[in-house]
Amino acid sequence: MREPVNPDRRRLFCGVAMLGAAGALSAATSAISAPVSSPTWMMKQVEAGDLIVAYAEQGPANGAPVILLHGWPYDIHAFAEVAPILAAGGKRVIVPYLRGYGATRFRSAATPRNGQQAALAADVIALMDALSIRRAVIGGFDWGARTANIVAALWPERCQAMVSVSGYLIGSQQANQAPLPPEAELSWWYQFYFATERGRRGYEANREAFARLIWRTASPRWAFDEATFARSAAAFANPDHVEITIDNYRWRLGLTPGERRFDALEAKLAQAPDILVPAITLEGDANGAPHPAPAAYAGKFKGRYEHRTLSGGVGHNLPQEAPEAFARAILDVARWAAEPKTA
Repeated sequence: MREPVNPDRRRLFCGVAMLGAAGALSAATSAISAPVSSPTWMMKQVEAGDLIVAYAEQGPANGAPVILLHGWPYDIHAFAEVAPILAAGGKRVIVPYLRGYGATRFRSAATPRNGQQAALAADVIALMDALSIRRAVIGGFDWGARTANIVAALWPERCQAMVSVSGYLIGSQQANQAPLPPEAELSWWYQFYFATERGRRGYEANREAFARLIWRTASPRWAFDEATFARSAAAFANPDHVEITIDNYRWRLGLTPGERRFDALEAKLAQAPDILVPAITLEGDANGAPHPAPAAYAGKFKGRYEHRTLSGGVGHNLPQEAPEAFARAILDVARWAAEPKTA
């Protein structure tokens, strides 16, 4: 299914508050209102598992929960135009900074700065527990899509439905040992760069320039402006950002072991579990980042499922480039999940 994208829609919600990551948040569960037009984008924080999670919230407190997960090198502002659409539809929208981003912090200096896939998924479950959210619709792209996949696959009782950009992204260290064709390996150049000490030091010294390059190559037709980039780039000043980023890519290649406490979860993920909850997968027609073909993962979705390809030059950061289409997918899967099941 191919959906056209209105190139003028990016100004539709220009009044949405966009709070930078700079500055520590005050006390747990405190709220800061942005001095902009309603609906207000709220920043909050809460102790959840290993983290003090900083997150944006919008919509009625008693609304059906929706959790939106960003990727690398992006941040919560990828959903700044998605959130008000969902809030207007009565949803309680939660958009957390992932570990290593924005004002999210580790509760202990002794906790490993681990970027493996199971750790990020466990963070989402801990956040839901901390906010007393039993079930939620979960959507994401890039790292956030993989995390949404994992929560849906391993904790279907917590995931009401799911929206995932680029489909099924669950992987394993063992599967990642298989070499790819040269063109595919070339597209993962930064993964191999990060495997070296030179790469770690290079990213530490040039994280904004690195992010700008990824934005341009992953979304070659997205004409983002400097203010848009600067809002998200502030999130990369997190003291754990480089370590989490490097560990994420090194773990994929089997260069770091991960934490033993996640071994059981990783063993399940290595089996490429099916996703049973209602799901919509999305892809842009101009995604310049490595991504699988929709036909390659369609069979992993066993519940009600639909794939949508967006036309009009939509790249990797699909929620920010095509917010109306992403929000529509969230509202559609939420409706599917609420429909009575037929025998």
